[in-house]
Amino acid sequence: MGELADFLAQNDAAFRKARLPALYADFRPQRTLNPDGYSANVTAWRHALSLLASRGLLSQGANANLFILDLDNSLLRRLESRQFGQPLALGTVVRESVSARAMFPVPAFLQAQQSVFTRSWTGVPWAVVGWTLRQMGLVDPARGDDTLPAGRYVLLANVEAATKQFCDIMAEHTSKFDRVFTKAQFHSTFGADLVPGQRLSGADVDVLLRYLSRDKGLVEYDGRIVRVKGGVDGERTETGITDDDRAIASLKDVTLRVKHQADLLSARIDELAADAKRALARNNKVSALAALRQKKAAEQTLATRYATLSQLEATADKMEQAADNVDIVRALEASSGVLRSLNAQAGAPERVDAVMDELRERVADTEELAALLAESTGTPVDEGEIDEELAAMEREAAETEQAKSADKDRDRMDALPEVPAEEPEKQPTREKSPTSETGIGKLSLAE
Repeated sequence: MGELADFLAQNDAAFRKARLPALYADFRPQRTLNPDGYSANVTAWRHALSLLASRGLLSQGANANLFILDLDNSLLRRLESRQFGQPLALGTVVRESVSARAMFPVPAFLQAQQSVFTRSWTGVPWAVVGWTLRQMGLVDPARGDDTLPAGRYVLLANVEAATKQFCDIMAEHTSKFDRVFTKAQFHSTFGADLVPGQRLSGADVDVLLRYLSRDKGLVEYDGRIVRVKGGVDGERTETGITDDDRAIASLKDVTLRVKHQADLLSARIDELAADAKRALARNNKVSALAALRQKKAAEQTLATRYATLSQLEATADKMEQAADNVDIVRALEASSGVLRSLNAQAGAPERVDAVMDELRERVADTEELAALLAESTGTPVDEGEIDEELAAMEREAAETEQAKSADKDRDRMDALPEVPAEEPEKQPTREKSPTSETGIGKLSLAE
């Protein structure tokens, strides 16, 4: 008790600790007092039930239902929280989900002829839904809507998720041979691939095939044979399961059975060989010979099975090749029709030649008119004025270039370092001769 509540608390963001009191309480009065909170609680429980089912936690036993909710009082006990007890509004969640077309009673879903997306399923008030469930014995009339509407319900969210995965897988298979199955082959092929980590039950396959054929139109299904639409032959007009589909499904079914028999025989041969060795080890030649005889018979049977299997696989290859040829011929026929229609719109070759001749004439007329208009509207050009203007532009360009060159020279001169000025040379000084001075003195005295 409490395992499912613990799982939701750990794996569902809507079941965080702060929201658990509201989710486990009787939140039905919020339908009028707090419609947004009421809707959020219903949505959270709906998602929780889908999550638990997709993990295989709502069904007992190894073959759990992933698309079907088995609703009874035991589920309330399994959802019980150690702190908040059992959910008090789970019945309301189921009713609202049925009204919103998120859940469907299994019998109604499988037996309905119209799609769940048609107007007959939309906008149904709960009063009508409740009456239907009461007629089916799913609601206790004495206690009204307070009781849990026990029964089995299809969880549409899980079916839609598996449908998307199915489409992704089949997108890689365009051959007609790869798109036809018996129901058992369909279950064996897709049972473990549509829900991560889980395998579909037989009831899940019934629900999925009904949804794929009736509501999505992705397959043709007659209760035994399944043909996936699309691929190369997706445009063919016939509806329903054809004799070709039944032949392909039967061939695939026989091939699988023969392969299974061959595998069993191979295992039997290995087992008999081991028995013979053990008998010889015990010196029991009688048992060893018996085991070897059985082994020999099994080997002969296995050879026959392998020969049969080879014939079946060759036949399957030829059938697949023939189907591809049919598709190629259809594509060529369609292409031929398109070319015929386009050529008819273009007309005969004589018409095309006439159109081209007329087009060339119109182009020539246009060019002639353009030349005439240019001659009548153009002004004569004085070549002398053009030459003078060109010479003036050349002179101006040369003067500009000379000015730039002079400026560059001036800048380079200014950048040179200054040369220091030379000092004037000193005149040599004469030494005064004492003789001269004496002479002068003597001259003075003489005077």
